[in-house]
Amino acid sequence: MTHNKIQSARAVTPLIAGLVMLALILFAPPVLNDGDSYWHLATGQWILAHGRVPTHDPFSFTMAGAPWVAHEWLSEWLMALGHALAGWSGTLALFALAVGAAAWMLVRRLSLDLSGLTLITATAMALACMSESLLARPQLFMLPLMTAWTIEMLAARDADRPPRLVFALLMTAWANLHGSYVLAFVVAGAFGLEALTAPNADRIKVIRGWGLFGLASVACAMITPLGPAGIIHPFSLMGMKILPHIVEWRSEDFSQLSAFAIALLVTLYVCLGRGVRVPPVRLLLLLAMFYMSLQHVRHQLVLAVLAPLILAAPVGQALGHAREAVRPARALLAGFAVAAVLLLGLRVALPVQRVDGPTSPVTALAHVPAELAAQPVLNGYGLGGYLIAKGVRPYIDGRADMYGDAFTEAYFQAVEPDPARLKALLEKQRIAWTIFGPEEGSVKLLDADPQWKRLYADRYAIVHQRVTSAP
Repeated sequence: MTHNKIQSARAVTPLIAGLVMLALILFAPPVLNDGDSYWHLATGQWILAHGRVPTHDPFSFTMAGAPWVAHEWLSEWLMALGHALAGWSGTLALFALAVGAAAWMLVRRLSLDLSGLTLITATAMALACMSESLLARPQLFMLPLMTAWTIEMLAARDADRPPRLVFALLMTAWANLHGSYVLAFVVAGAFGLEALTAPNADRIKVIRGWGLFGLASVACAMITPLGPAGIIHPFSLMGMKILPHIVEWRSEDFSQLSAFAIALLVTLYVCLGRGVRVPPVRLLLLLAMFYMSLQHVRHQLVLAVLAPLILAAPVGQALGHAREAVRPARALLAGFAVAAVLLLGLRVALPVQRVDGPTSPVTALAHVPAELAAQPVLNGYGLGGYLIAKGVRPYIDGRADMYGDAFTEAYFQAVEPDPARLKALLEKQRIAWTIFGPEEGSVKLLDADPQWKRLYADRYAIVHQRVTSAP
């Protein structure tokens, strides 16, 4: 490949990556296939209406008034702001800008060390792995921050300096956007350790520079509604026993070929086949992130960003790529900016209509009379968010940290199902109606119980109503 073509790839690929991810968030239906999006939006609308962050549960009937702080309030506020401006199209537009910016920053950094087909392949694998975890929820807002943070750590090591203190301010935004901010400390700690153990390092200078940055970052991360306790909160959530019941917290399943599996195999082939040498501390960081992505599917989004950034320089060196920063022409930048504006305008001009889906029982809930909907309900775990969005108080929803291990485990034991536990739960909570997905085991038990009758059923949800008075 000629030098001009290499430069062209390095200039254009980051812009294409940003535009592709922008379009994907704006127009790919699966982005909205998450019931938690509803309660996150409802929380943001509550914040807009009350001018403060909730400290007690305003949504469920089982935990009404229980202590609960919306620790991702800034993301939820942004979701609600976008929705107030242009409905779901407005919310998606904000998410699309965040993801598009992250993709552009990521590939722009990769283009410093990689070029040609290697850059295009690395970009395709990174975006494909990211795409498997793209859902309209707070984690998307953290992507540009995590990308910018990691790039600054790499730049600091390239220049043999500590990170710039201004980047510590990112922690305040990140800590209020998404609980993944604790990963920033892991990344910064790894690069700080690398600086400390580097040959001929001025260790006093390193400790002073990186230590000051670390302290500033911790201080900034504490500026949240939870205060210092917020540092512990993500670890408390990761330690919950009920996580295997939640899809995003389950382990990776390699029974089917996925983009993640393909990217893993290609990366191993290149690294092993071309003798790629990764600095020891960075390799440990990479392995830790890889282990987390195997343990919990939700962390694959993190690995999709961190792994390319860490591996780009060693892979580029092994393949003999010259390191070169290429600035795209202004006309090219202007063209991509116009394309982005047109995509955003098209999304707003074509409003998103929420229709029936696995987490959106639109028609089923519409068939529940208002007087019945006001009574206690037992709902499927993934349907709680939609109920909240429609003003119905659910039995449970995606806020597992608030409901706690004991309550949530008892719920799953009853509905997965255990006939005796389910019957006891229905009577104890004086449940008047239920709404579950057709595939859930509780549906068959309710069909067989003469105390219950089907009120409505479709391919996405089944509603039962009690036909005798609760004791």
